[in-house]
Amino acid sequence: MSFYTSLSGLQVAQTDMSAISHNLANVSTNGFKKSRSEFADVMASTFTSDPRRLTGSGAVLKENVQQFGEGSLTTTSSALDLAVSGDGFFAVKSAGNNGTTAYTRNGSFVVNADRYIVDSQGSYLQAFPVDASGNITATGADGLVDVQIPETSGMPVATTKVELGVNLATSASTPIVSFNRANASSYNNATSTTIYDTSGNAMTMTNYYVRNSAADAGGATAWKVYSFVGDQQLTNGGASAIDMTFDADGKILTPAAATAFDAFTPAATGVAQTITMDYTTSQSKTSTFSVQSRTQNGQSIGQLSGLAVDEQGLITASYSNGETQKLGKVALANFTTPTGLRQQGNSYWASTGIAGAPKYGTASENGYGALMSGTIEGSNVDITEELVNLIAAQRNFQANAKALDTQSQISQTIFNIRS
Repeated sequence: MSFYTSLSGLQVAQTDMSAISHNLANVSTNGFKKSRSEFADVMASTFTSDPRRLTGSGAVLKENVQQFGEGSLTTTSSALDLAVSGDGFFAVKSAGNNGTTAYTRNGSFVVNADRYIVDSQGSYLQAFPVDASGNITATGADGLVDVQIPETSGMPVATTKVELGVNLATSASTPIVSFNRANASSYNNATSTTIYDTSGNAMTMTNYYVRNSAADAGGATAWKVYSFVGDQQLTNGGASAIDMTFDADGKILTPAAATAFDAFTPAATGVAQTITMDYTTSQSKTSTFSVQSRTQNGQSIGQLSGLAVDEQGLITASYSNGETQKLGKVALANFTTPTGLRQQGNSYWASTGIAGAPKYGTASENGYGALMSGTIEGSNVDITEELVNLIAAQRNFQANAKALDTQSQISQTIFNIRS
């Protein structure tokens, strides 16, 4: 019987070393939680046994207790690297119509080819849907959704008005050659403004300013402005240029109001477009040429330019046209008994009857931990502690092996007596 007692000691020591080795092997695994083996003694007795005469029958593994203490936190440059400081697990759903939900502390997420937020296994991050203000519109397990990032935002708006305030230097002289946009000596100054067609395609409007001293009168100064969109020249009532005049104090006299160009057709759309030009804030002073204000009312379709996740888990996408979209709030799961979760590998856990049903919530609410963006939670394994435990487990193994060897020698001695 003593052989089996020592054998059980060898087995539990080996189990202890296996658990420690598993911890050490995952010291660099993001979101990994270490385990600790706990054992119980074995006693064979009945209610008639004299408790003063009982001897133990060895040891047995009671349980491998998972340790859900927080791991080390590492700062990264990705907004989709998420970490929970405190209680809670990320919920992820495997691909497919019948995908299963798993739980993880590894918050390393990326955007896949279909613009869904997924982890390294391709499982979809689960979140609660939100309205335009970021308020949750559905809760609980039935409210969880995959998060997909829209590639674009907004509708294209064709430019119909451009407001341009410039200062034209009174000391400028009239060019000696006729205007030709290819000849920089034929104009005094030029400005470029980005405008948009009906499909949101960007175009460049270029305005060329030419001093026209021949039209000066009564202290007023005169200019001509030639306008082009790409290679198309814009006209005003058939005229190739807009005449601008300023009084002796440099205040604009003409045009006194916004001027509408004749319709033109951008090559990209083939749709006729009309633009109104407003120079009423322009002036003519002794200072050098400068652009003092410039606005236009067109807009392109916004292209995805960035993602952000705040401390409450609200995912927001930003776009090149300045718009933002709130896409969802990261869902966190918690359990009555986390140590009862079933480890599945890849830093995944599955719910069990021991752990209890998952309870869903959001960061920093109802006992859930805070969410940190640009941060990854590493393993909670302490190498020094595990190495010390490994030495102790090895000594336990050696001691039980020695006890087994001693028992073998005693048995051999008894056999020799009989012979």
